[in-house]
Amino acid sequence: MAHEIEVQWMGKMQFNALVNGHTIIMDGPEKVGGEDNGPIPKPLVLTALAGCTGMDIAAIIKKANKTFSEFDIKVTGEISKRIPIEYIAVHLVYIFKGLNENKEIALNAVTDSQEKYCGVSSMLKKALPVTWEVIYNGVQIFNNKPEAELIAY
Repeated sequence: MAHEIEVQWMGKMQFNALVNGHTIIMDGPEKVGGEDNGPIPKPLVLTALAGCTGMDIAAIIKKANKTFSEFDIKVTGEISKRIPIEYIAVHLVYIFKGLNENKEIALNAVTDSQEKYCGVSSMLKKALPVTWEVIYNGVQIFNNKPEAELIAY
């Protein structure tokens, strides 16, 4: 089995990607000759990571028959200063709101996603550090990012 996409150049800096029958428009900002009709490609890697781990967690939560009033993910990709411009570290912040009794299932779901299930995270971890933290009802309950590297949110 393989995943396959098609990408078509639409002129200037715009490319349209056909992914499983869905079109994703990528474009550059005006300062590089694009028209800013879509995101640049690199952040789509972070989007794929958030979607992959988010879907893992949603499935785990559903299987556990739990609910949360809010579940968001913020992903930060630290960019290199030299060409090729690439991500050199990625940090995810999982934000949950819900009943206090569901705090542990949220933490376990994130851990299982990051350590067992998320293929995008697994691939990225072979190339760069991927760290994460969990915030539950406004309180940080987990963070595996070294202190010196903590980003303020």
